[in-house]
Amino acid sequence: MQNAEIGLIPGLDDNAFPVPKLERQHLHDTVVEHLRNLIVEAVLPPGTKLNERELCETMGISRTPLREALKVLAVEGLIEIFPNRGASVYKMSQAEIWETFEFVSGLEAMAGELACERITAAELAEIKALHHAMLTCKAQNDLPGYYSRNQAIHNKINEAARNSVLHRTYLSMNRRLQALRFKSNFKADKWERAAHDHEEMIRALEARDGKRMAAILTQHLLDKRDAVMAMTGASSPQA
Repeated sequence: MQNAEIGLIPGLDDNAFPVPKLERQHLHDTVVEHLRNLIVEAVLPPGTKLNERELCETMGISRTPLREALKVLAVEGLIEIFPNRGASVYKMSQAEIWETFEFVSGLEAMAGELACERITAAELAEIKALHHAMLTCKAQNDLPGYYSRNQAIHNKINEAARNSVLHRTYLSMNRRLQALRFKSNFKADKWERAAHDHEEMIRALEARDGKRMAAILTQHLLDKRDAVMAMTGASSPQA
């Protein structure tokens, strides 16, 4: 009975390896994902102070899993935690937005070029399937569904590059841009252009044209940067 209470496999001796509580782990992951989506979809805009009591009541959870999730999101750069003052959604400066998009455009360009050399037929087929699903969401005016598949395509291209250092760096930096990338498609012409860029990416992957793929991805990210800067009424910090 004692073993069951401390989470050990019943029937084994006292040196048995502890079994993780899956329910708790699933709750943790669910809370992190839910909060991340609220930030990406601007339900919680940059600068928003997070009220722990209200969030706990809304999600039906205690403060412990919420605080654990906030720590994860702080590491990802999506929120800031202030001692004795709680947490807020991180708000990037105009210079940070400009420079981060510029940096991520280089990461995506490198990943695209490498992917053209290393992608498998199965991976290409998966990207095409995601692309078709993405266009279906666009036709239904489902921006969250479109964005989730859009981001999955970019992640799959990055994975196909077969460079773990590049992939880890990309994931870390791109998390800080996700909310802005989501908002960059709010205008119909920008959304149309983004979808067209994805058509061109698939053509470049099929042709194994790394230089073309790198150029498409670079411009794709810089266009998003310019759209975001225009939405905020800001000019280039380099000007």
